[in-house]
Amino acid sequence: MRYTSYHQLGLCLLLAAMQGAVLTSCNDLDEAPDNRTRIDSSEKIQQLLTSGYPASTPAMICELSGDNLVDNNVVVPATHNDADAEFHDQAYKWEDINNYSTDDYDTPYTVWESYYQGIAVANHAIEAMHELSNDPSHDPELAHSWGEAHLLRAYLHFVLVNVFAEAYKDETQSANDVGIPYVSEVEKTVTIDYSDPKYRKSVAEVYRLIEQDILEGIDLVDDSKYKVPAYHFNRNAANALAARFYLYKRDYEKCVKYATAALGTNPATSLRKWATMSSNTINTLLNDFNDEKAPCNYLLQATNSLFDRMLAACRYAINSGSAAEKVDATKDILYEGGGPNWNSRLKAFDGKIFIWGAGQAYGSWLFRVYEYFEYTDKIAGIGYVHIIYQPFTAEETLLCRAEAEVYLGQNDKALADLAFWTVSHMVDEPLTQSDINRFYKRTAKNIYVSELHPTEMSPEWKYDALPDDGKRLIDCVLHFRRIETMFEGLRWFDIKRYGITVHHAYRGPKEDDIHHDYLQWNDPRRVLQIPLNVINAGYPSNNRTQAMGSQSGELKSVPVHAPAPEVKDKDDDNNEDVNL
Repeated sequence: MRYTSYHQLGLCLLLAAMQGAVLTSCNDLDEAPDNRTRIDSSEKIQQLLTSGYPASTPAMICELSGDNLVDNNVVVPATHNDADAEFHDQAYKWEDINNYSTDDYDTPYTVWESYYQGIAVANHAIEAMHELSNDPSHDPELAHSWGEAHLLRAYLHFVLVNVFAEAYKDETQSANDVGIPYVSEVEKTVTIDYSDPKYRKSVAEVYRLIEQDILEGIDLVDDSKYKVPAYHFNRNAANALAARFYLYKRDYEKCVKYATAALGTNPATSLRKWATMSSNTINTLLNDFNDEKAPCNYLLQATNSLFDRMLAACRYAINSGSAAEKVDATKDILYEGGGPNWNSRLKAFDGKIFIWGAGQAYGSWLFRVYEYFEYTDKIAGIGYVHIIYQPFTAEETLLCRAEAEVYLGQNDKALADLAFWTVSHMVDEPLTQSDINRFYKRTAKNIYVSELHPTEMSPEWKYDALPDDGKRLIDCVLHFRRIETMFEGLRWFDIKRYGITVHHAYRGPKEDDIHHDYLQWNDPRRVLQIPLNVINAGYPSNNRTQAMGSQSGELKSVPVHAPAPEVKDKDDDNNEDVNL
């Protein structure tokens, strides 16, 4: 059975957007809509690639699936809040997410369709470069864009496979795990059958193709070609992508190589300067944090997201937890509690944590998710919501390197990198191995360590072979990564690749009973369900009822892109932010 190809239909929208034109339909897909859409110069190719960076992320659904957010209906007595949207409840319960419309932000659909749209952009750019040159990678006018297109295509597939497929285990096991379509060419027909073997890819094959694209592009990008490098795959972002990719693939020597290429000889010079960030207003904080010239911001991504408003609904939040229900105090884990060489709140977060006017019991949040609002009608109070997402930073890349160094037996280097991180977060006390061993001591009540199952995930994991000092260093790395990437969704990927057990307790707005659910290392619900819109178009759903490794299905098609809707300014909701 054949279905309409998303990628070819998307071209009509993409080419029109590149020229600022409005195009509502494309009846003849064999012809350019008009003569303005021909990609016949290096400048037009660069312009096209700018439209390939998606305006969405899986951050919200990954955070709801992970262990950073708790249900206020459980931890706050007599609370019966509704979620801001029903699909938030479905994500938190690890159910198939299907109660949303194509106009909603932050859904699996917006991730799937916008990331495949970006992939289509990269493929059209690559094809256009082939038409302009016999060897684009060595053409001085095209080589840079050739590199950017391949890196963009690699990154978008990397996110998709980590969201909609199982974590990479090893070459043997991952060869049997169904991945996603890896689309590496422009579609020439309106109907595409994705059950064709050239599209049907295992997780292992997807990783092989990601690596191929990274290596094709990483040495070609030229930062001088960009007007604002932080919004493109510049050299640091490219190396950070490679470092994270090889960390997930457990090729630790290459992870260290590429992380070092991004960080330079002295990581301290590129880490975030928390001490100099202004706390006068939340907007000044945001401007400092999202500064495109800050050396720590390797890549910035402007997104349409209602993450801030999801937290404002006071249902799911970073909160104090509940001892009675065995719900961990995530605000202690993330910023209010201590660490191996600091007590209480991290000094870097002083004056930068906010609560809603409903009170501290309903949760707190770090300023970084606060939204920018772009008015289209000031009087009506409607427009577009933007949140700046940071796919790659110096801090996360540093922690990638520290983790790899532990597995390479370079504990001293890993400890030094972790110390760089604490100093950048304004911790005065030096970090020692004894501090780490003490703080991450594995006891039943230690909320700062997670239950790990890496060896069950793959017998090729070397975790069990680590000495105790190394294992405690891994606990420290995972804790620091959890703090560093909160609200970004990357904790969910750490949960998947380490087989971390997650406990969710929840109570519906009209329920008295509290429900408990545990996500074990081999639970198939760790794979996010394919968007309902895509399933309805013929793409097979993920099998989320059997143990990991047993998924199967035919790969069919992807639906067409829908633009982000306008929303009302949240100030109309009469919520008040309180600075802590």
